[in-house]
Amino acid sequence: MTALLRASHPGPVVAVTVLAAALAVAEGLSPGRTALVAAAVLTGQLSIGWSNDLLDAGRDRDVGRRDKPLATGELSVARVATACRVAVAATVVLSLACGWLPGLVHLVCVAAGWAYNLRLKATALSWLPYAVAFGGLTVFVALAGPDAALPPAWVPVAGAMLGVGAHLVNTLPDLADDAATGVHGLPHRLGARGSTVAAALVLVAASLIVAAGVLATGDEATRSTAWPLVLGAVAVVLVLGGVALLAGGRTPFRAAMAIALVDAVLVVAAR
Repeated sequence: MTALLRASHPGPVVAVTVLAAALAVAEGLSPGRTALVAAAVLTGQLSIGWSNDLLDAGRDRDVGRRDKPLATGELSVARVATACRVAVAATVVLSLACGWLPGLVHLVCVAAGWAYNLRLKATALSWLPYAVAFGGLTVFVALAGPDAALPPAWVPVAGAMLGVGAHLVNTLPDLADDAATGVHGLPHRLGARGSTVAAALVLVAASLIVAAGVLATGDEATRSTAWPLVLGAVAVVLVLGGVALLAGGRTPFRAAMAIALVDAVLVVAAR
């Protein structure tokens, strides 16, 4: 079971699921509805993670990835494929249980993740699935809410930018291995330094959009009380942006996910 969980890419799975739950709270969803949204996102992310390792198993073996259970033989292809099928089936059921329109939006987000795994990760459009998935996630949660209305435009725009930033930093530790196996996505074309700088800029810019959007929402009294929170959040984001810019390994990706969560908390607290 531990190996199966490791093959699911647990870090991103947990981070995106927590982000979805935070957005659901911000939208005023009931606890039961929030749990349903989080469950749909969880199973969708599991399917994306497992399909990624299934599709990359050969490449991972070629470059000697010891952290990949499929590449080391610790985990069988059949077991991961079965888990992936179950996750896909659960995602369809749970997504549509949120309503046919929000359900379809979420299924598009999950399909974007699969498109990345199947082909787009090796092209200059590798950023696009992340933009669609992160931006679409905010639309899914809003449509699943009590008002079933589209969110303000700045919300999916910021979400898409956060997704692109997360993509850029997530690939940094694997640039050499990916290039050796024929993967040449946008981060590989920008190079390690170019991707790091671009990611930091995109992540901070997304957070500034969130800050401006929060301050523009609500009446004068709400805005006046939101100012200290917004300034504190921006300060934290700037620090995390510096971490994403300067750190190595998986730390920049963790910083990117932390920025996304700070933005989500800011939206929740400002409601």
